[in-house]
Amino acid sequence: MSVDTLLKGKVVLVTGAGGGIGAHIARLAASRGAQVVVNDLGGSPHGDGADQRPAQTVVHEIRTAGGEAVPSFHSVASWDGAQAIVQDAIDAFGRIDVVVNNAGVLRDTMFHKMSAEDWEVVEAVNLSGSFYVARAAAPHFKQQESGCFVHMTSTSGLIGNLGQVNYGAAKLGVAGLSKCIAIDMEKFNVRSNCIAPFAFTRMVGTIPADTEYNRKRLDVVKRMTPDKIAPFAVGLMSDAAKDVSGQIFGVRMNEIILFSQPRPIRTVHAGDEGWTPETCIERALPALRGSMYKLDRSPHVFTWDPV
Repeated sequence: MSVDTLLKGKVVLVTGAGGGIGAHIARLAASRGAQVVVNDLGGSPHGDGADQRPAQTVVHEIRTAGGEAVPSFHSVASWDGAQAIVQDAIDAFGRIDVVVNNAGVLRDTMFHKMSAEDWEVVEAVNLSGSFYVARAAAPHFKQQESGCFVHMTSTSGLIGNLGQVNYGAAKLGVAGLSKCIAIDMEKFNVRSNCIAPFAFTRMVGTIPADTEYNRKRLDVVKRMTPDKIAPFAVGLMSDAAKDVSGQIFGVRMNEIILFSQPRPIRTVHAGDEGWTPETCIERALPALRGSMYKLDRSPHVFTWDPV
């Protein structure tokens, strides 16, 4: 198969594609023969406002390069908005084959200062938005007995990060969403995977450089460019990856990571007498303590330089 026809005949919907990672995925998918729906509400990294120009710019770039693309301006953060986004794909190209749930927002703040709005906006876009768009595409995937979901998760949820309770919870939820979609849709030849991207984007740029920890974190992330995420995302869309589903990957510059998934690592058993609070303290916790995880943050785990 020629590289420029890798995705020929496929209709690819990318949310949050007006810039950053999403724009790179949209452009690369188009360069490999896909017809692309460039969805972006055009809001701020915090989830405010709307602007059609970012999506229109990416569509123009794809068309100028000889590809096929249409814009979509609906919000992922509602059932009706997601239905309209998928309908944009059907109206333009007659089908939908791939959904890339890339749209996201950040509202970093320490947990004891987090407002209800900080929680609700981040959850609505990152987690509910991923559900809504995936659910809107699911009947089409079921009917044609094929389809591919690529969801963007984050090590803020998989591992943990400071000041990101809302974002981390939503992104860990995306990992669970993806895995259960993979299980439910397997019989229809539909696959679902996650990518945790390491890249400096407009959204990541909102992290305040107000502590030494954040300054060091941003110094590392600024060296990682969003274009590095697109090749693996596009590879997952292809029929050559039809046996890959239910996985969590990371892309960190030129490094591709397969993440572990939660599994039992140690058990203790009380026998027929069962447990009491006292024996839990005396026996269970000491037996398990050696295998407990530290309060690591993402940079504590990924300690090597990105190359």
